[in-house]
Amino acid sequence: MTALDWTVLAGYFVLMVAIGVWSRSKIKTVVDYFTTGGRIPWWLSGISHHMSGYSAVMFVAFAAVAYTYGITVYVWWAMSIGIGVGIGAFVFAARWNRLRAKHGVVSPLEYLAKRYNLPTQQVLAYSGALLKVVDIAAKWVAIAVLLNGFTGVPMRWGILLTGVVTMLYATLGGLWADVLTDFGQFIIQAAAGIAMFVGVLSHLDGIPTLWKMWDQLPAGHGSALNGPYTPIFLIAFLFIKTFEYNGGMWNLAQRYMAAPSGSEAKRSALLSSALWLIWPLVLFIPMCAAPLLVPGLAKPEQSYVEMSQLLLPSGLIGLVLAGFFSHTMAMVASDANAISSVITRDLGPVLVPKLRQLSDAGILKFARIVTFSFVTASMLIAIITNGQGVVLKIVVDLVAATMGPIAIPLMLGLLPWFRRSGSRAAIASWAIGLIVWAIVKWGIGSTDTTLVVALPLATSLVVYVGLGWLLPERRPEVDELLDSLNTDPAVEVTARRTAAVS
Repeated sequence: MTALDWTVLAGYFVLMVAIGVWSRSKIKTVVDYFTTGGRIPWWLSGISHHMSGYSAVMFVAFAAVAYTYGITVYVWWAMSIGIGVGIGAFVFAARWNRLRAKHGVVSPLEYLAKRYNLPTQQVLAYSGALLKVVDIAAKWVAIAVLLNGFTGVPMRWGILLTGVVTMLYATLGGLWADVLTDFGQFIIQAAAGIAMFVGVLSHLDGIPTLWKMWDQLPAGHGSALNGPYTPIFLIAFLFIKTFEYNGGMWNLAQRYMAAPSGSEAKRSALLSSALWLIWPLVLFIPMCAAPLLVPGLAKPEQSYVEMSQLLLPSGLIGLVLAGFFSHTMAMVASDANAISSVITRDLGPVLVPKLRQLSDAGILKFARIVTFSFVTASMLIAIITNGQGVVLKIVVDLVAATMGPIAIPLMLGLLPWFRRSGSRAAIASWAIGLIVWAIVKWGIGSTDTTLVVALPLATSLVVYVGLGWLLPERRPEVDELLDSLNTDPAVEVTARRTAAVS
């Protein structure tokens, strides 16, 4: 890191804080803070959705997978997400938006109290919130590993630096700041990713590297599935990511809710899907080429750092590092906002009924306090653990453990095809899915990645659907809720006017 690199990195942090301060002027109520009142253009919502979906873990844990196994990391991770988001564009995106537009829903979990009941909502909210605190701690560790590799800055100071900057703009500007910084981070990430892509091609055989390098890499590195990543794992991962990236990861549901209409939310999802299918190739191809450039690494998770130092000139290293930060800060800020919405709208008023009596200014202040506290808690966990073996373990294992059991009642509860599944099915699928994961992971001590990922999801899905058919809990108010999500408000108004005229 030269003085120019540090200047680029410092400028990036200043820009992020400035966006947060500016966004504060657009926040008048808690609705603005969590959903922007549905004022985000579809293209900006789509870019924000894409940026909020991955973090610097990609440049640590997934870089290690690319170094060890090759292009399979794109196939089972990025491609499965792109396909899953594309499916969600036609199934979930518009329905999330209509919850806000028709029912005033602000938190992704707010509708669960009516769809099931209050206990079900609370169980899913608490378990998901606890997962996110630890999950984000892993993201802080990942970016601290990268900063340490580039600059030698101790882990805890790297965590504090990124955490404090993210805390400032996320707390001040809410979802507006998240979305606008996502766009700025998208530009920075594009410049950094293209710089590394061009650097790798220039250092090897130029454009022919794209098809020549696979014969020079270890056997299997050009295969779609390699190592522990099997077809069953791919299918299970596709199901998980379809749920997770269409709202199971709560912050991504907010991107759909923040679009002007259901049809615009669908367009934003299609844009995000396209970005997932195309852009990660630019990032992963250099990672796959790493064994040719920095062979014999004892720690493959350092491969991207090593390549950056080998290939990039002064100034661009700072830009690449800013790109790393952009991934993590985008995800953390959006997660903090989503968790804050769940605590502010769903958990807090149940624990402390007096919160319902707060003025608009008072509840907005409470939301900012919750956001601040969430980021602080995740930073403390990251600092206390000092990154000892938590990065890939948490991101893969914990998400596999809980995403299916939490997301299946949340996501399938939006769809009219599962209206027979009530609170009994939701709670049972959540509990049994977690129990199965615990048995597989800790009871029998399985190290089979496919089994650990697939079985909890499959179990939760079977229990949720099965109980819905065997012990249906259909209610008129649930039917009314689900049917109301089929069309945008403006479409309904036009249909009524046409019917009146005819």
